[in-house]
Amino acid sequence: MTNTLMRKFLVLFATAALLSACSEFGKALKSTDADYKLQVAEKYIAKEGWDRAVPLLEELIVITRGTEKSEKVNYLHAKSTWGMKDYTLAAYYLANFVRTFPKSQYAEECAFLSAYCQYMNSPNYELDQTDTRSAIDQMQLFLVRYPYSTLKDSCNTLIDRMRTKLEVKSFHGAQQYYKMRNYQAAGVAFRNFNREWPNSKYREDAMFFTLKSDVELATNSVESKKLERLKEAIKSYHNFADAFPQSVLLDEAKDLHSNIEAALALETRTRTP
Repeated sequence: MTNTLMRKFLVLFATAALLSACSEFGKALKSTDADYKLQVAEKYIAKEGWDRAVPLLEELIVITRGTEKSEKVNYLHAKSTWGMKDYTLAAYYLANFVRTFPKSQYAEECAFLSAYCQYMNSPNYELDQTDTRSAIDQMQLFLVRYPYSTLKDSCNTLIDRMRTKLEVKSFHGAQQYYKMRNYQAAGVAFRNFNREWPNSKYREDAMFFTLKSDVELATNSVESKKLERLKEAIKSYHNFADAFPQSVLLDEAKDLHSNIEAALALETRTRTP
């Protein structure tokens, strides 16, 4: 057989197979035989033909409600929405399966995948992190429900990744206040960051920017608040120097401290009667 004839044969074979598959799908969709619908749905699932399996399983959910087949059908439906990578929809159906069949052999898997869908919906740190926090909550709930799960390490790894994302967002949010020259808000944000993330790799930078924010705020402060804010800036310097005595930023911090000490001395002399 020539190459041209072989190509034509393959095209015809593929077309025939497609038509046959479409015909089988249509036949199964119209059928009232639950066993036949399920058989065809499972055939599509085996080939990852999720878009074909889901409509059949949606009909089977109604047909098999209250029967012993209901658990399997709902499981296959939830897993098929997962296969389609519609993570919002899949999260709903997977969680619904766990609520409906809490003692099922598939409950643990579905609970994990539902939480994993939330993880997959977690956006880049620049965006709103509601889905990230929800995913962390779901992962932690999974660990409470299944403390001995073989998926425990996977959960903890995913939780750590999402916490890192929240940590980065928090730090960059504080930096944004500083860049906008809103030094009071920046100081508050960097302090909150260090309270929330005491072991962060950004802790040194956050403490240094707390100092810089306090210095800028004190230097440009109104007279009635200047003395108090100069003292706060000096306190921030000592906090930084004590926490990071070997920091590469220490020389710059010392320069800031010297300037603030001089400003404080001048302010004190000015106020002395």
